[in-house]
Amino acid sequence: MRIVLVQGDITTQQVDVVVNAANSSLLGGGGVDGAIHRRGGPAILAECRALRASRYERGLPTGQAVATTAGDLPARWVVHTVGPVWSATEDRSALLRDCYANSLRLADGLGARTVAFPLVSAGVYGWPVADAVGQALAVLRAATPATVTEARLVLFGPDTYEVAQRVHAG
Repeated sequence: MRIVLVQGDITTQQVDVVVNAANSSLLGGGGVDGAIHRRGGPAILAECRALRASRYERGLPTGQAVATTAGDLPARWVVHTVGPVWSATEDRSALLRDCYANSLRLADGLGARTVAFPLVSAGVYGWPVADAVGQALAVLRAATPATVTEARLVLFGPDTYEVAQRVHAG
């Protein structure tokens, strides 16, 4: 699987799966989550509400992933995952890695060939950018999916992109 770093807006990526850094409610929010819900339109929210009414009455657990339609996005599916909030006193990196592993596994199960990931937990959840990139790359580099041939790490803003390039080059 090829790993590509892209600076830009995840909602414009023409891929099979866009991964959403969702909150556990699945009902939209700020950052990546809000942007995906706004650009994807009401079909995504409708499927998220149905998921909340059935399988995830208490919300999607941190580290897990679930798929919906992509609505009006230039993708086929959105895979929603809930990242952990950064903690200086508790190591939550396994949960962050689970977000990538479970999202990739789900995308692979859907038959996706291309997947665009945001930098999960690095926004309002406060995860340090360099470590967030390192966690993402560790999972993606170790993965051997059956159908996914390209994983894009879509980075918002030039500063985040530059940090990601340095971590990727290693």
